[in-house]
Amino acid sequence: MRPDAVRDPGLQPERTSLAWRRTLLALIVADLLVWRSWALAGSRGGAAGPIDFLGLCALAAMAATLVLGVCVLVRGRELRRSNAAPPAPLLRWAAAAVVVLAASAVAALALGR
Repeated sequence: MRPDAVRDPGLQPERTSLAWRRTLLALIVADLLVWRSWALAGSRGGAAGPIDFLGLCALAAMAATLVLGVCVLVRGRELRRSNAAPPAPLLRWAAAAVVVLAASAVAALALGR
């Protein structure tokens, strides 16, 4: 196929947009579990030191979810306009957000015991 030929995207942009939304939904659930762990630790008197590490995990998880939410909005808007490949910075930010949220969830599990 010639590079300048028009390509019929079919339903691929719609599937891609739905996949981004499903990923965001899964990360929101993980974020809520981190916040729940922090809230339960606070109700048990878990914040013993000057730094509440579980609270820091909750804040990092929230920030990562917000960054990924923005990535989902930007990518959805791009997919409605064209079926071009996503820009590399967008994918880097999304990947970093997923890694931060995963690290926050693992740390919350370790600290919440």
